[in-house]
Amino acid sequence: MKPKIGVIGGSGFYQLLKNPRFKIIKTPYGKPPEKIAVGFVGKKRVAFLPRHGNKHQYPPQSVPYKANLWALKKMGVERIIAVTACGSLQKEIKRGDFVALDQFIDRTRGRGDSYYDGPETVHVSLANPYCSQLAGIAYQEGKKQKLRIHPQGTLVVIEGPRFSTYAESIWFTKMGWDVINMTGYPETVLARELELCYSAIALVTDYDVGVVVKEKIKPVTFKEILDVSKENNEKAQELVKAIIQEIPEKRKCDCGQALEFARVN
Repeated sequence: MKPKIGVIGGSGFYQLLKNPRFKIIKTPYGKPPEKIAVGFVGKKRVAFLPRHGNKHQYPPQSVPYKANLWALKKMGVERIIAVTACGSLQKEIKRGDFVALDQFIDRTRGRGDSYYDGPETVHVSLANPYCSQLAGIAYQEGKKQKLRIHPQGTLVVIEGPRFSTYAESIWFTKMGWDVINMTGYPETVLARELELCYSAIALVTDYDVGVVVKEKIKPVTFKEILDVSKENNEKAQELVKAIIQEIPEKRKCDCGQALEFARVN
């Protein structure tokens, strides 16, 4: 039985799976950073891939995004739940909150963000970049678990590995964008090109520098970030388990037809 659901996140998420087996998947874009773990969450077979590798050896600008998504697709995955740490750009989005993302702003540069580099060309629609069906399930399950979860949010993805300047951060905040990280792109568009459902849950660990300075919030320490991350990861694992159980067999979205009218003949 092939795993139809994939999870991308930190290495701590291996604990999601019961009796996992590990598989090496080769792709035209190289190998993922680690073997892919396949096991069960309840009665559903699930694949898990640590985005950065087990030892976080791939910084955000060097993550093999194309290999990661291709490998999951090759294994039979149709839906992906991505979990990512982020900073808050808005005072009302607090440390420890969860956000079911619905939009992103790409501020990266030079990352391979398409499988179609010629001669075949496609132009996929990314007006709504995240799967609405999965995002809706994530929000509802988060509410059931009494998490502080926001039903939508715009993620700013910066290149990294450096953090934002104060000027950059306050600009993002003034634009009304919600959270910020370094890994949210190009996973989204690559998943769309592979006609995969893709949802992303942002885990807020701290306030970005613009909010800290403008709102006179006490700067967070690295220890506090680690504490929030640990607590969030435990809650996130329970949330992901609940989401997996609620995913219906049939897809009720347009993600599986993303290429239908996207190809240039």
